Amino acid sequence: MNLSIKTLFFTFITFSTISAFSQNTNKELINKIDSYLESSVTNGFSGAVLVSKRGEIILSKGYGWADRENKIPNSPSTVFNIGSVTKQFTASAILKLVEQGKIKTSDKISSYFTQTPIDKRDITIHQLLTHTSGVSNRTGGFRYDEASKEQFLKEFFESELHSKPGKKYQYANANYIMLTVILELVSGQTYSSFLKEHLFEPAQMKSTGYKSINFSTERLAHGYYYNIDGEKWADWGTTQQHLPYNNEHWYSIGKGDIHSTIEDLYKWHNALKNNVVLTKKTRKIQETAYVAENDKMTSYYGYGWAISHSNRDTKIVAHNGSNGLYFADFVRFIDDDVVVIYITNVFLGSESEYVAREIGKMIFNTNYTAAPISKNSYQLIHEFMKTNPSTNAEKLLDFLKKELKIEFNDHAILNRIGYSRLKKEDQSGWALELFKLNVKLFPEDGNLWDSLGEAYLKYNQKEKAIKSYTTAVELGSEGSKKALKNLLTEEE
Repeated sequence: MNLSIKTLFFTFITFSTISAFSQNTNKELINKIDSYLESSVTNGFSGAVLVSKRGEIILSKGYGWADRENKIPNSPSTVFNIGSVTKQFTASAILKLVEQGKIKTSDKISSYFTQTPIDKRDITIHQLLTHTSGVSNRTGGFRYDEASKEQFLKEFFESELHSKPGKKYQYANANYIMLTVILELVSGQTYSSFLKEHLFEPAQMKSTGYKSINFSTERLAHGYYYNIDGEKWADWGTTQQHLPYNNEHWYSIGKGDIHSTIEDLYKWHNALKNNVVLTKKTRKIQETAYVAENDKMTSYYGYGWAISHSNRDTKIVAHNGSNGLYFADFVRFIDDDVVVIYITNVFLGSESEYVAREIGKMIFNTNYTAAPISKNSYQLIHEFMKTNPSTNAEKLLDFLKKELKIEFNDHAILNRIGYSRLKKEDQSGWALELFKLNVKLFPEDGNLWDSLGEAYLKYNQKEKAIKSYTTAVELGSEGSKKALKNLLTEEE
């Protein structure tokens, strides 16, 4: 055996060993991620996850139901509402117009709209893309209400700015709706047709779109929510059933509600990575960290992407989104060549927001194992109430801590369930105990003392109601003043 053959032989053996090690490592990782998600299904989780390492998909799988009634399971080809992950597509479409020489990010919106008022005249496309236009996050209406383009523009121009343009980051959906107006104006195409021609078709994304879909509606994942009054899970249906059937969709378009699959989103990642839809130079511009999203400066906003760094100082380009039922997270560990794409059609709680990040921890730390996603907090509380008398209310917090694996710290949940029970209980019971427990947890919240006062009043415990309303007023609850005044007048 000559030297060159020996070298070749040992190279082959080394490569085979490394390859086998890599396969075993990936297998262990896949099993760990799959176990985490399957165990979460037991608690109500459903969705789809794709994980890629160095250009290889190591996991692509659906979990739970896309349609519970018809027993249609989620799969990698199930189509979900991806929420504000939509924004990267709107931003990419704008950048495509920049590449075509039709607009510049430095353009002021006043150059497109003669009716622009003085306070908004200097807002630029760059500021819209980075949420630094000064526009308030309250501008615009409810996403599924009908609104014409003209109505949205009127509201946008008449709205009060949150801050002076270019001075402060304020995430506001109206920025991306305005970008969509400009996109249609400049391109002469509808938002859907432009994205299809210039983004989706080049990326070979055949299951992605806004309202116009060309695939079976059976592939659409239904959104599910926990109905507090009914004390059970309810089927919201699909986004297609809630979006305006006509073109009066200008509270929704551009900023959210695009539909896609984990498979298509991965195609999008590869299209960006390989400069299929945007040039390398443009992609660098899009993924630049322009403005801090928080005071700690741990995350920055680019154009439709959030830019941050891992604890290993590697670059992360990501964006998440939700309409309150669906939640999507698209995380690209750029320097590591790792991608995690996660979408759910059942929002169980805050843990539902961290699935992609939990998977990321398992990828980069072989010693880390994620705990299953807990049941929905409302569901847990109702389950406890069904098996315990109201005199056991104090034990509820220990139960929640055990199930949620964290201290319970949400002001609103007990308050909402309390009001739901208040409508059903003629005699004092769980409703009153929940309100009492809530003020014990959050004694500085005047609104919660107001709720307790209302409960006492219903059960004719006027002295306690007066004390509760008095505390509410002392803590700044303006709405409590009238109720307190009426009660004191009755006492005279």
